[in-house]
Amino acid sequence: MNLHEYQAKELLKKYNVPVQEGIAVDTVMAAEEAYRQIKTQTGNNFAVIKAQIHAGGRGKGKIEGTEQRGVVVAKSIEDVSNVAKNILGHKLITIQTGAAGKIVNKILIAQDVYYPGPNPVKELYLSILLDRTKGRNVIMYSTEGGMDIEEVAHSTPEKIFKEWVHPGGTLQGFQARKIAFNFGLTGEAFKNCVKFVTNLYNAYVGLDCSMLEINPLFKTSDEKIIAVDCKMNLDENALMRHNDLAAMRDVTEEDPTEVEAGQYNLNFVKLDGNVGCMVNGAGLAMATMDMIKLSGGEPANFLDVGGTANAQTVEAGFRIIMKDPNVKAILINIFGGIVRCDRVAAGVIEAYGKLGNINIPIIVRLQGTNATEAKKLIDESGLKVQSAILLSEAAALVKQAVA
Repeated sequence: MNLHEYQAKELLKKYNVPVQEGIAVDTVMAAEEAYRQIKTQTGNNFAVIKAQIHAGGRGKGKIEGTEQRGVVVAKSIEDVSNVAKNILGHKLITIQTGAAGKIVNKILIAQDVYYPGPNPVKELYLSILLDRTKGRNVIMYSTEGGMDIEEVAHSTPEKIFKEWVHPGGTLQGFQARKIAFNFGLTGEAFKNCVKFVTNLYNAYVGLDCSMLEINPLFKTSDEKIIAVDCKMNLDENALMRHNDLAAMRDVTEEDPTEVEAGQYNLNFVKLDGNVGCMVNGAGLAMATMDMIKLSGGEPANFLDVGGTANAQTVEAGFRIIMKDPNVKAILINIFGGIVRCDRVAAGVIEAYGKLGNINIPIIVRLQGTNATEAKKLIDESGLKVQSAILLSEAAALVKQAVA
């Protein structure tokens, strides 16, 4: 589950991680009031306006049809008002959103951290995630933080450092000091960085994050270390331990069909193909998608209905798949282990009857317990549904449907 920047920063503050202070708002009037508060607190006329969407590249991104950037420095309340009007309610297109973009419903009015002081400022990069090949958490960091970190990773990977931590233990003091040393920090900034990294790792573990990225990790002119931006992904499997975090989910930032599928406990991921598929079991779903590609089609989705498929889940799966105008055929591939094939067939027939006229080919491949009985039910139903028992038969029917 993804969180917005302003939500992630509030959570980090609970772990004593210093962040760039800000106020999230959803109206122009609220933006003006937030600016006044930030100006009073900092004594600085400058403030940063940040579009809040679940995507990176906001600083380089633009509001659709304009030159308005997604992250802007404002110098006055007039600037704040104009920028808020230009961003709120409009579509922001970044390198990560693609041409579809995302509607901006909130903006963050944040303090300016580039204030003058005795020392030069510095933009760094740090992220924590799971290294599945090593079975350990890994802290990835670089002295080259900022908007071009992807280019740094691509062109100069030697500038990316890594520090592994056993998930059963904690970040050791020498590891935090090593990170601060590799950042080239000294004195008060070094000490502050050690505290920052230690507390950040505690937040990563305590919040059950799957990924936590700070970019830029910022050294101010007075040697403070703060998180200027934060991208936080939470492990959905651990949300049962965090009811407060589950309540922070913003479904407006997610694909509507994926949200609907979740309401029926369906595992659904939308893709760009032309063959919708409904399968029970993730492994069989992956194999089915491979078979669709080998047959000349492209999977339009990943949909795992689980081991207890019934008429309700089948009907919900149909409705979700058919919302995609690119789908030219639907393949239902069920292995009857836990669930009997004849019950799934009855569910398909019932769902078909409720949905009415379906104008695209439906191919049903049922194998396992009572597969023969299931095929008979499908064949005698009078519906425009093609049945198969072998995977090769289903593949041939898919090929014919998308030809």
